[in-house]
Amino acid sequence: MRLLEREAAVAALAEYAGEAGRGQGRLVLVAGEAGVGKSALVERLQQELPAARWSWGACDGLFTPRPLGPLFDLADQLGGRLQDLCRSGTDRMELFRALLRQVGEPGVLDVVIVEDIHWADEATLDLLRFAGRRLRDAWVLLIATYRDDIHARGDLLPITLGDLVTQRSTRRIELAPLSKHAVEVLAEGSGWDAAELFRLTGGNSFYVTEVLQADARAVPTSARDAVLARAARLTPPSRAVLDAAALTGSRVDLRLLESITECTPAIVDELLACGLLVADGTWVRFRHEIARLAVAQAIVSHRGAVIHRRILDALRARGCDDDALMAFHAQAAGDDAAVLRHAQAAARRAAGLGAHREAAAQFELALRFAADADSALIAGLQDELSDQLALGDRWQDAADACERALALWREAGDRLREGDSLRRLSRSLWNLCRGDEAVAAAHAAIAVLEPLGPTLELAWAYATLANRWMLCSEHEKATEFALRAQAIAAQTGASDVLSYSLNTQACSASAIGQDWAALMHRALQIALSGRHHEHAGRAYNNLGSIYAERRQFAEAERWFEEGIAYCDEHDITMYATSMRGEQANMLDSAGRWDEAVTLSLEILAVSGPAPANRICGLKRLGVIRARRGEPGIWDCLDEAAASADAAGQPYDMATIRLVRAEAYWLAGNMAEARYEAELADDVVDKCDEWMRGSVASWLARTESARPSRGAIAEPYRLELEGGIREAAKMWRELNHPYEAALVLIGATEEEALLEAYEIFTNLGAAAAAKFVEERRRLLGLQPASTARQTTSASPFGLTAREREVLDLICTAHTNAEIADKLCISAKTAGHHVSAILAKMGAPSRSAAAREAIRLGLTRSGNT
Repeated sequence: MRLLEREAAVAALAEYAGEAGRGQGRLVLVAGEAGVGKSALVERLQQELPAARWSWGACDGLFTPRPLGPLFDLADQLGGRLQDLCRSGTDRMELFRALLRQVGEPGVLDVVIVEDIHWADEATLDLLRFAGRRLRDAWVLLIATYRDDIHARGDLLPITLGDLVTQRSTRRIELAPLSKHAVEVLAEGSGWDAAELFRLTGGNSFYVTEVLQADARAVPTSARDAVLARAARLTPPSRAVLDAAALTGSRVDLRLLESITECTPAIVDELLACGLLVADGTWVRFRHEIARLAVAQAIVSHRGAVIHRRILDALRARGCDDDALMAFHAQAAGDDAAVLRHAQAAARRAAGLGAHREAAAQFELALRFAADADSALIAGLQDELSDQLALGDRWQDAADACERALALWREAGDRLREGDSLRRLSRSLWNLCRGDEAVAAAHAAIAVLEPLGPTLELAWAYATLANRWMLCSEHEKATEFALRAQAIAAQTGASDVLSYSLNTQACSASAIGQDWAALMHRALQIALSGRHHEHAGRAYNNLGSIYAERRQFAEAERWFEEGIAYCDEHDITMYATSMRGEQANMLDSAGRWDEAVTLSLEILAVSGPAPANRICGLKRLGVIRARRGEPGIWDCLDEAAASADAAGQPYDMATIRLVRAEAYWLAGNMAEARYEAELADDVVDKCDEWMRGSVASWLARTESARPSRGAIAEPYRLELEGGIREAAKMWRELNHPYEAALVLIGATEEEALLEAYEIFTNLGAAAAAKFVEERRRLLGLQPASTARQTTSASPFGLTAREREVLDLICTAHTNAEIADKLCISAKTAGHHVSAILAKMGAPSRSAAAREAIRLGLTRSGNT
């Protein structure tokens, strides 16, 4: 069949192959609906690049996939070190590195195909991310195909694609269905009504091809019907072999097919001749997954079970080590014992490769077939399931699994495992914002475990309770239990417990003004060296969060970027989500509200995020909407307040109450604003100086009679002592434009009020800008909207961000220093500088600074 309307796509692929052949590796994402011709496009490129070394891998939609299935496909073809590592059960990061070492050697173009990544497991998506960041200097063309018509809520592929397209080496090709004209060309001489054919097929290449080759009397109403019409012409022995192949998978080893059917060379010839299967070395494969599914779904259930039994027996005889595949065929064959055996093995292998969703799915499958198993086995599976669900941010499901395990351990009288399940339950309850229950479960775990001696389980219980106390701002208690955990960890060599408890101790040390950085860095290094991925994610999260709380945003961003990349590569959803929430906070503080809103919406769109992780996104959305005067404020802030109060974590409770105070204040409801600020004040005494300062500021702004509690951060102290301009200057230096403008509302000078109005206007904070106008009215000044037209607004058309950069140019900041100040990359800072020089017509930075000072365009004064 001719390949029509794909000339541009073929040319683009050839161009990318040429670039890869010059050592400029490329990752090409080929998208389109099922049957649109993605595989045909790649096969055409193969015809044009016969000298390249081709390797193929595919994701299988047949069953819960074996993690890194495409990588194992590639290893079988490439052999060597990669194949040895795949067989040895090596850590996945070593497998990723081994693949890139084995392909892309200078002088030989490697074309690596990964088909159908819409079915990819999480570890395979992480492999694509890993490769995408490292292809730039490799002689590799990596092509990944996927359907763009089947994404569901919670699907990780869109997030992965969003990451990949930001890489310099990534290119995209989107294939559209055939036009009416192309269908007419293909149908020419066939006797079909081309218009009717186009109407029914929508120009889908596969569907059109199947209709034209089906030899039917009327246009089949679906591609499935077209496939079955072609299959119906086969002899009964050939149809039996085709059915067995369809239940085996998209690619089938001929030797396996011969062992489960009466497959002869003549039958293979007939199947190839009919066009549903194509030869692939010693394998055969379906020309398209649509064809395999059509054949498989047409097999009646009792015949299908017999075929699956034959496949299972044959795979067992061949020593198959793909437990996910074995579990699938065992389930279809009705072999409950085999399902239980292989599903739990597949789950543990998936967990070891960081594919936590697949691990959870396999544990759930095992449990469905464990009704007659020993209760201890079932309880253990529930505990393991809970761990994987937690890592996937499915906290309610994790808590449910803990409860089931706990009941079974109690029934069995196993106190050690009962205590450990209670510890797990405490963690799940905390992330569900059920704080009192979480603390009670941690205490119960310790009560059960302490009589049993200094066990590893007791160390974990101490570490868990320490974390609960830390989050409740009970830092002396947190440190006490963290040290108890560390003592047992040292005796037992439990580096994971040691990392976790050091992390908690560091957080408490930071909160009470003690040295914390050495403890946290030690926690991170222990987690990284021990490959304790979850605890490394937690260390990255808390390290960045502490720097952010201290307004050291450049340092915070460094750790968040590194931490998010690590968590994404190791499928640690909960901490990746948490760090993205903290990034949204930083974007909000920097006045980058559109970006903050986008990121917050992405976080909230993730399927089943923990209430604890939702708080951050809800808070950001609610307060930015309030500042802009947009709807949807209280849906966000009410849910956030309910979750924070239920968790009982003072920092979150205070933060939420303050943004609620701000929302009421912006709406002109001073009484409710004061009430919320005073609720924040009720829980702030155990928080740090920045939170105490924020509460004190809002108490004053809402005209509360309450005094501030203890020492507060310097910008707030200056504001409350009447140093309006000094406080605003400090907020500008911290890159908090909105905070600077809030402070300036209290000024009496025309220039300061105009500056506040300009900041609010540039941010789109219409609700806040009204307070400047009211202040000007009380002072007898003309409206800021009028006065602004006659002030020293930039004659060069500089944006608000460029004005900030210009201020820093005037104080002789380098690009790197500008980046640190504004929490942006040095490259972005350079782009801003170049744009400023171009707009001002200045030949140099110093010339731009002199002109800005002459015209009064900068707040920085003389250099």
